[in-house]
Order: sequence, then C-alpha cells, then structure tokens
Amino acid sequence: MSKTEGEVLDELLRQCLKQDRGAQRELYRLFFGYAMSVCVRYSQDAEEAKDVLNDGFMKVFTRLDQYHPPKPFKGWLRRIMINTALDNYRHNLKNYHLQDIDKAEPASDPFDVEQQLNYEYLISLVQQLSPAYRAVFNLYAIDGYTHEEIAETLDIAVGTSKSNLAKARANLREALQRSKIDERKQYV
Repeated sequence: MSKTEGEVLDELLRQCLKQDRGAQRELYRLFFGYAMSVCVRYSQDAEEAKDVLNDGFMKVFTRLDQYHPPKPFKGWLRRIMINTALDNYRHNLKNYHLQDIDKAEPASDPFDVEQQLNYEYLISLVQQLSPAYRAVFNLYAIDGYTHEEIAETLDIAVGTSKSNLAKARANLREALQRSKIDERKQYV
C-alpha cells in the first residue's frame, strides 16, 4: 500500500470511529472482496458467506477502537472474519447434519472440458466438505494455523484436527479424481 493509500485508510478509519456511515460504507466497499474471499472458504454457500461477512463487518465497526494502527488493517480484518466464520460454524454445528431431501442425493458435478480448474471450482470443492473438515482444512492449509491452535480454537483434540485434515484432503483428492473421470466419459 502506498503512502497516500495508507493515509486515506487512516482517515477513513478515523471517520469510522466517529460512526460516520459514509466512511463505514466506503470501508465495507473497499474490503468487501477480500473479506468475502475469507468468508466463502468457511461457508457452505454464498448466502451463508454473506451473512458471515455482514456479521464480521458489524464486529469491525463496533470494535474498531481495538485496532492498533501500526499493524496492518487487512490482517486485523482477516482475523475478525475468520473468527466470525468459526462462531457461525459453532452456532450452526447441530444444523449442519440435517439436510433437505434434495441435498441428500449425491451431487453430480459435470466438469466442462473448457472450464479450467480455477479458484471458484476449488472453493466449491472445499465447500462440499463437511463443516468440521472444511474448518480444519481452511485453518491449516489456507490460513496457516497449527494443529494445536486449531484444537484450541475449535475446542477439539489435536488428534481430531490431524484426522479431520487427513480426511478433508482425501475427500478433495477423491472429488478431483471424480471430475477427471467425468471429463473422460464425455469423450468415450
């Protein structure tokens, strides 16, 4: 971030501390894409990710006085979004095991040959993981937490964290393998 961008952000944050709605709207607009990319990784779908994002921004606006300016704002925002997503996971844990009858059927995800294996596709595969596997996979593989930190954050055993990561990786490998098989079937 250049010096002028940093100064603009500092001024924007000062205005947000004064409860300036316009400044809050601008901060939301500036960091929407980044925050949404964090929330999507921890959510089952885009609607849930939007709910987590909005809850996260409410925490940002109400706790902005806890932000220490020498540290990067983006890192502070990321931490809030991750924690909000994990709170949502814990709150909805009992509901994640209930499924609509339509969703209970195995989903077939035909792979278009022209479609490249891109970020959106990988995120959709991660979103298909069970909530426990998805949380551990994101925390470990994407956000760089250790198994000890994950265990403490999710209130699970370290061994459970390791097991969930291994199972998440196996499920992702299997999903990628299935997509390759579906691609081949189109030509046979």
